[in-house]
Amino acid sequence: MSAFSHPHLLGIEGLKEAAITEILDLADEYVEQNKQTNKKKDVLEGLTQINLFFENSTRTRMSFELAGKRLGADVINMSTSTSSIKKGETLIDTASTLNAMRPDLLVVRHGMSGAVKLLSRKVDCAVLNAGDGKHEHPTQALLDALTIRRRKGRLARLTVAICGDVLHSRVARSNIHLLNIMGARVRLIGPPTLIPSGAERLGCEVFHNMEEGLKGCDIVMMLRLQTERMHGGYFPSVSEYFTLYGLDYEKLENAKEDALIMHPGPMNRGVEIDAAVADDLTRSAIQEQVEMGVAVRMACLDLLTRKKRGEG
Repeated sequence: MSAFSHPHLLGIEGLKEAAITEILDLADEYVEQNKQTNKKKDVLEGLTQINLFFENSTRTRMSFELAGKRLGADVINMSTSTSSIKKGETLIDTASTLNAMRPDLLVVRHGMSGAVKLLSRKVDCAVLNAGDGKHEHPTQALLDALTIRRRKGRLARLTVAICGDVLHSRVARSNIHLLNIMGARVRLIGPPTLIPSGAERLGCEVFHNMEEGLKGCDIVMMLRLQTERMHGGYFPSVSEYFTLYGLDYEKLENAKEDALIMHPGPMNRGVEIDAAVADDLTRSAIQEQVEMGVAVRMACLDLLTRKKRGEG
């Protein structure tokens, strides 16, 4: 019996360790499948997947599109810039319209926290959260976990530093939930203005000094500085931010010698991470994260449709 029995994947919060492990185990199989010359399977043959992105995100949308197509689904990408949403249609009206088209999977990204959950209550198909506001980005956390597990062999008892703009990051929130569930130790590192108040209550240690926070870490996960979500001064200047919180080799020396470097992308080189560190193939797993993303999304699409396919 499957440990993942949820009708939707709206976030990591609330998932059990067994459900996360099942997703990662299945994703591992799809990583190997994706290395074959013939990458296609007919798991989702006859099913329709609609990718509905209210926020622009080329890499995430492409990853979901590729995942659906490799599993044999009919994949439709819906751009809000050319849709009725621009003419004043509400989210609920959009949901009703889409529901009438009888999709089997709806992949949604939205700028408002909670919008994807609201939409999931108005449609009959499985809904997958591709990132909502500052709330969650579950498949990013899952692909990060798969990358770590394949490199380190486990998640439990590892010390993971999540560094930078934690305040605006749905990636950080999903990773905190997942890493805590799986038994890792989580540190948050950043300026006081970019660490949410009460972060310790999420089960994290908080550091405002990069060198101190990185001491003995197994994983260094950098975050993009989300200036588009900032209204006001969160730090004096980009150059000062990089001096204090940008990852370079000098700061990296505080982490373990074999510490893995990660970044969800897109990167701001010279802002949150030095270009030489980002491109260091002996330490950086950033490109591997992109590869794991397709496999994780294939696993999620597969699991969410098993009941419909009579396999759940």
